[in-house]
Parts: sequence; C-alpha cells; structure tokens
Amino acid sequence: MHLNGGEIPENYSRYIGKKITFIIAGIILLFILLIISISVGAVGIPPLDVAKTLFGANLNTQWDTIIWNIRFPQAISAIIAGAALAVAGVAMQSILRNPLGSPYTLGISNAAAFGAAFSVIVLGTGTMHSTGADAVVIDNPYITTIIAFIFAMIATGVILLLSKIRGASPEIMVLAGVAIGSLFTAGTMFLQYFADDTQLAAVVFWSFGDVARAHGTELILMGVATIVCSIYFVMNMWNYNAIDAGDETAKGLGVNVERVRLVGMIVASFLSAIVISFLGVIGFVGLVCPHMARRIVGDDHRFLIPATIVFGGVLLLASDTAARLILAPHVLPVAILTAFLGAPVFIYLLLKGYKR
Repeated sequence: MHLNGGEIPENYSRYIGKKITFIIAGIILLFILLIISISVGAVGIPPLDVAKTLFGANLNTQWDTIIWNIRFPQAISAIIAGAALAVAGVAMQSILRNPLGSPYTLGISNAAAFGAAFSVIVLGTGTMHSTGADAVVIDNPYITTIIAFIFAMIATGVILLLSKIRGASPEIMVLAGVAIGSLFTAGTMFLQYFADDTQLAAVVFWSFGDVARAHGTELILMGVATIVCSIYFVMNMWNYNAIDAGDETAKGLGVNVERVRLVGMIVASFLSAIVISFLGVIGFVGLVCPHMARRIVGDDHRFLIPATIVFGGVLLLASDTAARLILAPHVLPVAILTAFLGAPVFIYLLLKGYKR
C-alpha cells in the first residue's frame, strides 16, 4: 500500500471494509442462529419469545427452564467449542505452514480418546444402565476429562520434543503428529480389545463428540481458555503474517520463528485438549473453518483469525442444531455431521491442491 499524501487510498479502505463487513455479518448470523437453535426442538418456542427471554423477560416458566437449563448452555457450548477448535486450527496451519494442520490431523484428538478409554477401562469410570436414554454413563466425568487432557498434552509434548531434537520445522511437527496419532489409535484399539461390553460401550459413547456435556464450570473453563488463547493468537498476528512469507523472511524482520512456532503449538494444543477432554472427539472443525474463512477474507491474520473464530461458532452451532433435528426424536452425534462436512474438504484439498 502506498500512502497518498499521508491519506489511506480509497481502494485499500474499500478492500479492508469488505473484510470487516464479512466478520460483522458473521457475528449477526451467529446471533440469529443462536435464537433459531434455542427455539427448535421437541418443544417449539417462537424465536421472538426466545429473544425476549434471553434479554430478561419472564414469559413462561416451562420455556424459561428449557431455555436456561438445556438449550442455551448447549448452544453456547457449541459456539465456544467451534470457535476454540477453529482458532486452534488456523494457528496450527499458519505456524506449520501446512493446510492440513489441525488438532485432529496432528493426533491430539486421538491422544485424548486414548486417555478417556484408559480412564474408563483401566480406572473403571464408565458403567452401563439397562434402560433409559442414558444407557451408558461416565460415572466420574472429571477423572475421565483429566486423564484425556493429560494424554492430549503428552501427545503435544512428544511432538514438540521430537521437533526440538530435529529442529522445529513444520514437516517434522506434522509427521510427528501423524505418527503419534496412529500410535494412540492403536493403543485405544488395544484397550478396547480387552474391554467388556459395558466398558466398550462407555468408550464409544465418550468418543461421540457431544456439546451437551458441558455445563456451568465446564463452560466457564472452556470460555476463559478460548478468550485468553485467542487474544494470544491475535497479539501474534503480525508474526504469523511474517512466517507466511517464509522462515528466512520472518527472521529478517526480527521474528524469532522457532519460539513463535513452539509457543503457538503449545497454546493451540492446550486449547484443543481442553475442548476435546470436556466434549469428546469433534473432528474437522479445526481443519475446515480456516479454509472457509481464508477463501473469503484472505491470508491476512488481522482478519483471518477473527473470521475463523466466527466461522467455527457458526459451523458447530449449525451442525449441532441439525443433529438434533435431522433424525428427531433421536439425537445424532454432532461429530458425525462435522465429519461428513470435513471429509469432502479433505478430498478437495488432495485433488485440487492448496493455493494461498
């Protein structure tokens, strides 16, 4: 951009204005989707009444209970989880300079799933009831969550250790993530082979990502982690823009590439581990959303990071709403819908290649 007498050129202002407009439109769409998501279900509630209730009106005691105790926490959980996984994905893709970087493809989700399986099968934190909608119950969700989180961070530590030994290159991190993911998948299968029917059902139940599992404290923890980590990524947006131009160029601009890459991976992995540990495995959100946002707002991280956060919230909230309605009264696990969406994008990337 060349300044014209100290003034910003009109074309550049229009160019920036379009990106900002898109992000604002995404936020408005997210709010509308939130109202719709809360209004639909077994008990239909008019969207206008949902909006009034959210702004403090007390219209109907039954509706208040449904909105505040069931649907609003689930919708907020979907928005937070979608935003968290998406911003972690865009950070990983930028740090690694690899379009396939995401918590799912780097094996962090596999490690968390192994941790949950270890908790249920070895520590006995899952049981099965004979009847009812909650036929499979995780007896101690906190222990299961903590163990899943520990193994997710172990996977991150191993990836970082291998990259440190061989130099923190993007290729080493991606290949180490693929190997670690395969190893933990094999470990999960090994545990499942020796599990009884109850334990096996509990492990499978946990692996189905479900945004309805988080309430109260879990939502607060996920929300705080998402905000803090997102602020970190925004503060480093200029570093990521520099790394996009190549390691040598970034170093020439004064960026400590190795440190930015390692710390960024730790923050992104930490955020992913928290969400996956609370909600189960929800794949492809961290892969798909950055690509969707990048095609609209471009590679500039000043706009790419907030656009991806909004896209993540919209995608997972829309998927969760569809999952509740598509086979009603049965609820389809939201991870199945995200996988249906993510797999074609993966194939598209493989066939068409990746263009920045």
